[in-house]
Formats: sequence, structure tokens, C-alpha cells
Amino acid sequence: ASLCLDWLLSTLEVPAALLLGPMICGVCFGVFGLGLRLPKVTLYAAQSVIGCLIARSLTPSVLVSVAGDWFEIGIVVLVSIVFSGFVGWAIAKTGTLSPTTAGWGSTPGAAAAMVSMAEAYGADVRLVAFMQYVRVLIVVLTASSTSRVLLSLAGAHAPQALAVATRHPALLPFLGTVAIGAVGATIGWRFRIPAGGLLVPMVLGAIFQGSGAVSITLPGWLLAVAYTGIGLFIGLGFNREVLFKALKALPQMMLATLMLILLCGLTAWMLVVMLHVDPLTAYLATTPGGVDTVTIITVGSQADVPLVLAVQTARIFAIILTGPYIVKLIERHGTPVWRFQMPWA
Repeated sequence: ASLCLDWLLSTLEVPAALLLGPMICGVCFGVFGLGLRLPKVTLYAAQSVIGCLIARSLTPSVLVSVAGDWFEIGIVVLVSIVFSGFVGWAIAKTGTLSPTTAGWGSTPGAAAAMVSMAEAYGADVRLVAFMQYVRVLIVVLTASSTSRVLLSLAGAHAPQALAVATRHPALLPFLGTVAIGAVGATIGWRFRIPAGGLLVPMVLGAIFQGSGAVSITLPGWLLAVAYTGIGLFIGLGFNREVLFKALKALPQMMLATLMLILLCGLTAWMLVVMLHVDPLTAYLATTPGGVDTVTIITVGSQADVPLVLAVQTARIFAIILTGPYIVKLIERHGTPVWRFQMPWA
């Protein structure tokens, strides 16, 4: 069922189809109460692939962009994180979602990475995933439309999860990548590191690739399996109660998404002023979507690809480092003061 839905969504050029398809199928099976589950080791294995995917984005051109404009990029990243924390706090104040879930669901960056982090820190990973991927869809639509309007392009291709995959991987780099993922996930599992299945392979991959020892190589089928594993793990955790809760909170989630996009638009304006880049590059660099989806839109436009990747990658690392502390602040100060409900809720 997941493969069929993957094919349909990919044909329709739906972004993140390889993850959304299994997640939707998992939700359907979970809501009907069939009791299917995946073992926890499946999630760790899939997270290790995502960690290597993030490490793979740390190319020399990205590192040079970060080093050359580190102060300006740091300010923009810091402001965007503060804005996302404000949005998470505002959602928590409505009482619709728990502060932990609202905090992780509002974090911009790689959706799969944020879902993995949320699971490790006790948030409702199902609602976090729902928030993250609703935002991915909206961001992709707005980013694609913005690129067309600003540059009068014929239209960028819709992002696909496997666009960063290696079509014909060399054997030794691929085996090295598998070793990094396996060793990193094992260390994370053995020492019970929060989100260790993601963070340890990401750090190891960045070190080995940066030193030139290993070139991170991810064939399409491996990414497909990883995205399918995460999607099914999330989807099968849904039941009728959780689904109704997600739909009940959908208006607040949509409002939070639009608010976060607008606030990140302000950081794009800051980037234009400080670095004198074109508006499209600034917008794509700061938009709160996944780095893989934003990358494809960037490549299909005339934006500055290294700068976009530099800001997106720097924000991912900053969120991974600061996310737990921001969520704790939201938990401490996010006690609901009112409860917002739509008339039909």
C-alpha cells in the first residue's frame, strides 16, 4: 500500500512523497486498530540514514560560506530560532497541544530530524510529525510560487526526497557510509544518547567527510527505505483519538505555520540588508522548510545555492543544540491561559 501511494504522490509531484506515503498508510492502518507496530531498532536505523544525509550537506562550499559570513548568518539563525520559540509558546498558551509537542512542532529545519529529536525528548511524535509535514507542504508551495514570481521562471520542479541521492554509488564510499551509520546508531543506542540514532551518525559523518576520509554516499533505495521506516513508525502510532486531536488542532497549526513563514520572511529581509544578496536567495535561505526540499527549489532557480545551504545547515545544527533548552523554556512558561477552539471542534 505504501509503495502504491508513493508512486501516486510522486507522479503528482507531491514533496516528501516517499515519507508522506508510508505515513498516510500507517495512519490508516493505525486508525482501524489492526495493532501493527515496528520495532524501535527500525527507527534508530532510519534515523542514522537521516543523520548521514545531513552530514552529506556539509560540503566545502557550504563551510566556506559559513566561515566567510559567520556573524551575519549567526544573527539570522538566532533570530529565526527565537521566532520559532515564540510561535511554539503561543501554541502552548492556547492549550491545544502540550508545551513539549508545540515546541518541537514549531522548530524550523529538517522535518525528519526534528521528529526524531522530538521522539527522544518525550513529545507526542505523531502530532509533531503532523505539524512538521503540514508546514513542509505549505513552505514548498510558497517557496515555489515565490521563486516564480521573483524571477519569472517557468517553475521549479517539485522537491523529491531522493534528489540528493547518489544514482550509481561507488562501493567503498557506500560501505563507509553504512559503517558510519551503523556505528553511530549503535553508540547512540548503547549509551542512551537523546536522539543518538540521528546525532551520533551526523557528527561522525561530518568529521569523516570533512577530513576527506569518507565521501558520504546515499543511494536512492537506502533513502527510500529510511523515509519509509520513519513514515510507518510515525503513522502506525496513530489511533482514532490521536487523529481527532490532530484535526482538532489543525486551525492552530495552520495559523502557526503562516506566522512562522512571515517571521522568517523578516529574517530574509535582514539577510538582504546585511549581505546584500538577492531577495530570492534570502527567502530560500531562511524559509522554515526541510533542507532537502529547499535545496531542489534553489537548484531550479537562480539563487545562490552555497549561501542557501549554509544558512539552512547552520540553522539545523543550532536547533539541534538549542532545541531541548528552548522546549524547556516553553514548558516552564507555556501554561495555557485560554483555550481556543473552532466552533465545530
